[in-house]
Amino acid sequence: MSQPKVGVLMGGLSTERDISLQSGQAVLKALQGRGHDAVAVIVDRDLPRSLVEQGIDVAWIALHGRFGEDGCVQGLLEVMGIPYTGSGVRASAVAMDKVATKRAVAHLDAVRLADDHIVRRGETWPADLPVPAVIKPAVGGSSIGVSVAPDVAARDGAIEAALELDGVVLVEAYVTGREITAAVLDGVALPIVAIDPVDGWFDLAAKYQKGRTVYTVPAPIPDEAAHQAQQAALAAYRAIGCTGLARADFILPPDGSPPVFLEINTLPGMTPTSLSPMAAGEVGIDFADLCEKILAGAHRMEAEVDLG
Repeated sequence: MSQPKVGVLMGGLSTERDISLQSGQAVLKALQGRGHDAVAVIVDRDLPRSLVEQGIDVAWIALHGRFGEDGCVQGLLEVMGIPYTGSGVRASAVAMDKVATKRAVAHLDAVRLADDHIVRRGETWPADLPVPAVIKPAVGGSSIGVSVAPDVAARDGAIEAALELDGVVLVEAYVTGREITAAVLDGVALPIVAIDPVDGWFDLAAKYQKGRTVYTVPAPIPDEAAHQAQQAALAAYRAIGCTGLARADFILPPDGSPPVFLEINTLPGMTPTSLSPMAAGEVGIDFADLCEKILAGAHRMEAEVDLG
């Protein structure tokens, strides 16, 4: 029996298209290097036709942002009967929405959250919103549209800018500390990665411009803090219903209190220098191994009726 044809879905319709292309090309090269029959599927509005014309048997999703990480492509693949990697429709949709994510994990003892307020387009927001504050579009990734506002004027300007990107904006109380991240692979927490921007905070430039951030794995933090972050990541992963690879981000306060959960990503970056592959490498899983492990977890729902 011939091996399945793997389509690595990359590109997409979001502001993170270029980042997705980088992830996708890295995954494609790794799978082809391991002998898989893998091809690139550049995602646009004609995705269903591309999947059929290329004879794709299984989809390795390397998309980021809207229409790729939010359950839309996952739902399409379910309808088409094509197994796919990563989390399912519901978990993808919840994790993509920062407000929905926080509400889904708010009951978990293991997960500590920053205070927040919701602002919606067309509504007047209260004057007593916190400052300093972190302003985030509810839906989006790669820190696009995210701002740290030190005062009221900056906060209000950042809210206006974020509302241009999404109709719902999350305003969180600013938490000082070190950013760390905890990847989870098939229900197992990987070592913590510490994220130390050379200047400022971990914004879009710090994430993707070489030399702007120092990454350390395992993170040089107390063992208890690392354990707390791993347990919180696992709790969020399970509560939301994630599968395959996901990555939770945290702020570790300097006062020794538990890490503060920020969000969970169901399709984290996948280049050899991305954070999740970095964490996997620390436990002996190289980049190609990781790509194959994710592929092995490809899944789909079974149809309820046989249409012949």
